[in-house]
This record gives sequence, structure tokens and C-alpha cells, in this order.
Amino acid sequence: MNTSEFLTIAGAIVPDRPAIIFDGQTITFEGLTERVNRLANGLSEMGVGPGDRVATMQVNTNHCIEIYFAAAQLDAIYVPINFRAKSEELAMMLEIAQPSCLLIGERYLPLVPKGSRSSKGVIILDREAADRDAQVPDGCTNYEDLLAAASPEQMHFPEAGDNDTTVIMFTAGTTGVPKGVMLTHDSFSSYLLATVEPADPDIEESNLITVPFYHIAGLQAALAAVYGGRTLVIMRQFDPAEWLRLAQEHRANRAMLVPTMLKRLMEHPSFADHDLSSLGVITYGAAPMPLEVIRAAIANFPGARFINAFGQTETASTITMLPPDDHVLHGSPEEIETKLKRLTSIGKPLDDVEVDIVDEQGKSVSLGETGEIVARGSRMMAGYWQEEAATRDTLRGGWIYTGDLGYQDEDGYIYLSGRAKDFIKRGGEMISPEEVEQVLRSHPEVDDAAVIGVPDGEWGEEVRAVVVGRAGHVTEAQIIEFCRDKLAGYKRPRSVVFVGELPRNVMGKVLKRDLREEFGYPVEKSLDNPAEDSH
Repeated sequence: MNTSEFLTIAGAIVPDRPAIIFDGQTITFEGLTERVNRLANGLSEMGVGPGDRVATMQVNTNHCIEIYFAAAQLDAIYVPINFRAKSEELAMMLEIAQPSCLLIGERYLPLVPKGSRSSKGVIILDREAADRDAQVPDGCTNYEDLLAAASPEQMHFPEAGDNDTTVIMFTAGTTGVPKGVMLTHDSFSSYLLATVEPADPDIEESNLITVPFYHIAGLQAALAAVYGGRTLVIMRQFDPAEWLRLAQEHRANRAMLVPTMLKRLMEHPSFADHDLSSLGVITYGAAPMPLEVIRAAIANFPGARFINAFGQTETASTITMLPPDDHVLHGSPEEIETKLKRLTSIGKPLDDVEVDIVDEQGKSVSLGETGEIVARGSRMMAGYWQEEAATRDTLRGGWIYTGDLGYQDEDGYIYLSGRAKDFIKRGGEMISPEEVEQVLRSHPEVDDAAVIGVPDGEWGEEVRAVVVGRAGHVTEAQIIEFCRDKLAGYKRPRSVVFVGELPRNVMGKVLKRDLREEFGYPVEKSLDNPAEDSH
């Protein structure tokens, strides 16, 4: 199914329903359809056509949704770019994608290298009405002016099939060079048709969106909302106070949050002052969820059903899920203990995806044994844009090799062990950073923690903990001692670095590469770190 039909269907069924609420303005599904038609017609007049890349760099706005559907209407390819990208990173992505046009927030325009300007022009997204009389930068067009001059009628009817690429979404490469993940119409439609009911005149829901649209979870959530006839309440960027206000004001029924967002909401001083009873579904994912955070969330959002969704850009979002029933902590002590353990898992594979755990030779491992998580199905990526070698390395025999390590228990639940490239090799032993991090986070005076491997002349690598601790309340020696009874000797940190906060991306994932660059120097041997304690 061509994804442009999501909007066509919803627009026909609930034309007068609010499709988008953003920045105090409301756009109905009929209005959204008209704006998409105008944009598609305007882009077509600029020369944009099938196969052309349409890049955008902006915080979450209604424009992002309009640009996606306009590109799909033209059989062009939507290329969302991380608005946090630096000039050098942006230059690399533009060089890789070679977009025909670039739609960009004006504040980001200085980051665009002059040699990277798109062949068919640059469109400024966020000119306020008062600013529209001001001269736009040379070679640029104002977005609203482009729409105003174009026809509101649909003049272009897409012909792309299920297997044609509709999105190129960049993901960080191991070498620092971003890779463009090619996602097809089927990457989105097969998932949404299996999990979302189409728009219904008798069912109204609102979805509070905080996840960025350049991320697969954000784009999937937006497309799901459009197809389901849900009202999208869009936040530019996550802010706890603003989220609480919008959730209460618009009676949000659904939300997707990453663990750090959920934690910040519950810690906000005015959290208890807001009526959040409308929330029926809270989906979380993108980063490991600390057990104490999800337990607190279950208690603080008593009317909500929680879903842990696990996936990545290459798998077009969710491949495993921990459903609401596994978040209900009722039953006998034994049943509750089992459920608490399952809360630390990523759940079970979805019905339309095959998931396996394999060793380095690609053979399935035994239950309980750690290996790499692989997945296959119709909605996996088509490959990396113009990266044949990287595609062959990740897509083998129809399976996506996720780079995530994990194991599966006898009931089918999968537990993460960390990233394959983050594992620490010490004296021939493999150490899962995630296992050590869970122990560190259980310390009462530790707010957050990450673990990296650092060079060591004797053991190859040693474990270093990077910890966000409560100032003056905990020392390096106390943390190492805390781990003594909870971890095998070779897994214990040999050094601890204290920081104010861990570097994370917008989805809450710790940037391990940044930590290794800053704290990856060798461990200093000392008398209080004897060799006999190293085993």
C-alpha cells in the first residue's frame, strides 16, 4: 500500500476532525490534505519528481508531516535530517543523499555549506507572517509563499509500489559517517495495517508527539496517527512542563516517551498538579528502561497501559513488544517476581516478524545463551543508500543483523545484553556493559551510569564506570565495593569517573563513542587495585 493513501483515507472519513494541533493552531484532515496538495504542486513546479530526494531539517512542526506526504504524492523520497547535526555532519548527509531541494528552518541555514545547496532550491520553513515581507536569503523560497501560489487540488497521483523507497533515514555509522537507511512504502504500511485501525468517525483520540520526526519512532507514530484518524498534538522538542500542560489541555490519549523523558516528567515539581487521567496508552522504548523508573511510572499513571516497543531504523521500528498485560503487577508473590523480571526484557517478537539470536557464524544459539539479535520480514530496510558493502554486512540472507546482543528465555521473552561493538573483552572474558550498568544504577546514591572499556596492558581492556552520583554522597571506592558482592571479579569496574550527566541523543541513548573519546584513557594501576583482585 502506498503511504500517501493514509492521508487520503483519513481525509475522506473524518475531514473536519483536527489532524494537527501545533503552536496554538489547528489543522483539520481536510486542511492538511489541501496543504499537502499545494506543497506537492509547488515542488513539482520547481522540478521535483519521482526518485528525487526531498530533504528537511527542522524541529517537530506540522511542516514535517506535510513534506512527507507531498514527497510521497510526487513519488519522491523524503530525507529527514537531525536538527542537532553540525555543519560537517550536515554536509556529509547532503553529499550522500544529493537532495533536489532542501526545506529547512531558517536558524539552520548557516550550517548548510555553500557547495551543498540543492539543485532545485532551498525553502525556508518558519517565517512568521510578520517576517514574510522581508527579503528571503538569496536562492531561497518562503514555504508559505510557495503554498499560497500553488493549486489546492491534487494534480499528482503516486505510482510507487510497495517495494519502492519512500524514506531515506540517516543512522550513525560506526566510522562516524552516517548511513542512509532505505525504507519502502511496505516498511510502513505492513506494520501500520497490522497494528492500527483506520479512521473511525465514532472514535476520537489524540496523540502527544515528542519524539523527533527524523527518528523512525517519531515518523511511524505520525503516520499511524494520520491513518488512524487521530489528532496529533505536536511538540517542537520535549520539555517536561510543556508536555504536562499539553497532555492536560488536550486530554491526550496516547504518548510515546523514552525512559529519560518519563523520568523527568515524574520528577517535575508540578507533576502531581496535572490531570493526566486521559492517557490510555504510553509507549516507551529506544533506550533501556531502568526497572525503578517503569515501576514508578506504573504507579504514577494508574489509568495507562504501557507498551515497551523495541526496534531500530533498519527494521522500520518495532520488532518485539512487551504488552500491557506484562506491566500489570498483580498476582501471587511468585507471579509478581516473574513480571518484574519480564519488565527488564524487550518482550516477544511481533507476529509479522521473524526474530532469532545467533552466534558469530550465524547459527541459532540455545535458550539462555547470548548472541546477536537478527530479524527478517517484509518491512525491513531495502539497504543503505549507495552503500553496497555496508548493506551486505548488515543484511545477510534476508536477515537484518541488528548489532544488539541478547538472549531468550524459555517463555520467549528476549533480554538485551548490550551492543556487540560495546562489549568489553577482558583477558578473554566477554563483559556486557548493560549488566554492569544495571548494578550501578541500583546503588541508592547513583542517578545514572554507563560502562566503557579502556585499554589495559595486562588484560587488554578494563571496565570503567562513568557515573552520575549525588555530589559528596558516594566515592569511587564505595561504588567498586558495592559491585563486589553483585558481580564476578572480572566484571567489576576498576575505575570510576563522575560526571554531571551522561551524553545522550534525543532518544535517550547514551553516546558511548563520546564517553570513550573523553574517558577512554588507560587505567592507572595502584596498590589498592592488586592483580589478585582482577580475576
